[in-house]
Amino acid sequence: MNLEFPHKAPKGYRYESEPFKRNVTAIWIHHCRRFDYNLGSEVRCIWGFYNSKTKEYFAPINSKTIGKRVNLSDTTPYSAMIPKQTPLESAFV
Repeated sequence: MNLEFPHKAPKGYRYESEPFKRNVTAIWIHHCRRFDYNLGSEVRCIWGFYNSKTKEYFAPINSKTIGKRVNLSDTTPYSAMIPKQTPLESAFV
């Protein structure tokens, strides 16, 4: 990736970036393991989006829709999506 991405890819994964819109880059995480259901191709999921003009990261709604701005300290190497938890769920994490 050519942008300054703060996370290091977990073992068995790699990141890829591709242009999404004029100032926005889509960041994908690839699982390097091969699966039968997709004829042996790698599996990829959207990690999030990066706006190069404002230098901000955004969580994805899906691979074609940008969600809310996120703080990098709240993200994980696997996704920029912030899980919604009830107070009871938070007590067990």
